[in-house]
Amino acid sequence: MNITKVILTNWKNFKSVNVSLTDRVFAVGANAAGKSNFLDVFRFLRDIVKQAGGLQNAVQIRGGISKIRSLAARRDPVVGIEIHLGKGSDLDDEPRWKYILKLKSTGGGIIEKGAQIVEENVYDGIKKKWILRRKSDDQGEDPETLRFTHLEQPTSNQLFREIYFFLQETQYLHVVPQLIRDSDSYLLAANKEDFYGRNLLEKMGKTTKKTRDSYLKRINEVLKLAVPQLENVNFILDKNGVPHLEAVYKHWRPNAGKQQEDQFSDGTLRLIGFMWALLDGQETILLEEPELYLNVEIVKLLPEFIYKMQRRRGKIRQVIISTHSYDMLNGGGIGADETLVLIPGAEGTEIKMAKDLQQIVNYLTAGATIAETVVPMVSPTTVQGMLNLKIQ
Repeated sequence: MNITKVILTNWKNFKSVNVSLTDRVFAVGANAAGKSNFLDVFRFLRDIVKQAGGLQNAVQIRGGISKIRSLAARRDPVVGIEIHLGKGSDLDDEPRWKYILKLKSTGGGIIEKGAQIVEENVYDGIKKKWILRRKSDDQGEDPETLRFTHLEQPTSNQLFREIYFFLQETQYLHVVPQLIRDSDSYLLAANKEDFYGRNLLEKMGKTTKKTRDSYLKRINEVLKLAVPQLENVNFILDKNGVPHLEAVYKHWRPNAGKQQEDQFSDGTLRLIGFMWALLDGQETILLEEPELYLNVEIVKLLPEFIYKMQRRRGKIRQVIISTHSYDMLNGGGIGADETLVLIPGAEGTEIKMAKDLQQIVNYLTAGATIAETVVPMVSPTTVQGMLNLKIQ
């Protein structure tokens, strides 16, 4: 399944959002426009259903509803999330599932950063009916029951457990190479939730040897082209059982030396993490600015590379990418229907599909690329003023 639509109310930067999502999505915007906050919608839902997670944990690690609710919400206390799940091949088809969650703050007291459910609804597209209709004023609901979604409870989600499993498998990746290199960080973070690639090596260790070797073979094929001085990246365990990546580094000496991940470049580590994430799993994957640390010639190829990686195993895997990289968006093949344009304003950030903006459609029809049309639109208009500043 894919996420085919997302509708937001008062979520962080966004007062109101209603956009459709394709198999490959580029969320394009300037710094602080809300790209990360848009991806965080899907991370939030995943945090609700993950082991040792739940609604209250998902809210509290974000600082409470007051930190989640948009500043443009004014007097409206409710934060709303609605997602549609379906095949994604035809956005006009009725979705397989609709999931709606509306929240507000519990206020002060012992659980000052808690959330209370206002509504929770589930629509079954096969049965063509709502199989869960839940409101805070329903008989049998009280402040304690309204702290927990039915989605997170196995005794309550039997009729729509497919949504639960889908969200559990959603992946987020924003590799920070420094954390992969730090073995102490690995030991502290083992078995904990990971957003920044810290546990990349642990994930490799938990993968069966056959699968891991298959993935590394594919990764080595790419590295041979992108980082030709590295050969034969392997997975090993040191004497303390800590996992490492090891590769042969070619240099002027006759016998090339071996290096481990603490000697790999930032770009190499990020590329390895990026490829592993695309290879490992089937459900939606969220990629935060994958262009960081990478050579511009590699960045230019990322959209086509992602397209090819999506279509492994006869199934299309949805990839949602946040970026403001001109080089990534400047190649051919990125359509207006798979580009979301984030436009900040006084009342929060708007998200528009590029295909719904006539100015962009006109430029694309004339032969321009997404980069040439969208990046200037989302770039700060005052940025040139930096050159006029007097530096004392």
